[in-house]
Amino acid sequence: MSLKSFKELVVWQKSMDLCEEIYEIVSSFPTSEIYGLTAQLKRAAISVPSNIAEGASRNSTKEFIQFLYIANGSLSEVETQLELAVRLKYMEEEKIPNEQIKYIRVMLLRLISSLKNK
Repeated sequence: MSLKSFKELVVWQKSMDLCEEIYEIVSSFPTSEIYGLTAQLKRAAISVPSNIAEGASRNSTKEFIQFLYIANGSLSEVETQLELAVRLKYMEEEKIPNEQIKYIRVMLLRLISSLKNK
C-alpha cells in the first residue's frame, strides 16, 4: 500500500467523524456514567481510527490486516454500547449513527479483503 499517511484512508477519516459523533452523543449521558458507559464508549470509538492508523504504520500487510480486524471489533463494541445506552434510556434509538457504522464496517472489510488479495 503506497500511502504517504494513514490520514489519506477514507475509512480512517470516517471513523474520526464517528468519534466526534460519539463524543456529542455521550455529552448528554448522566454524570453518574462518566467513568462507566461514557468512558467506555469514548475508548471504543477512539480505538477504531487508532488501530487503523497503527496498522497502516506497521511494516507488514499481515500486521495491518490484524489491526483492521481489531478496529472492526472496536466498532462492534461501539454498536453494543450504543444499544445499551438506548436500553438504559440515555438516548433515543434514532440517534444511533447506524449508517455511519455500517459504512465504516464495509470499508474496513473491503480494505481487509483488498490487502489479503495482494
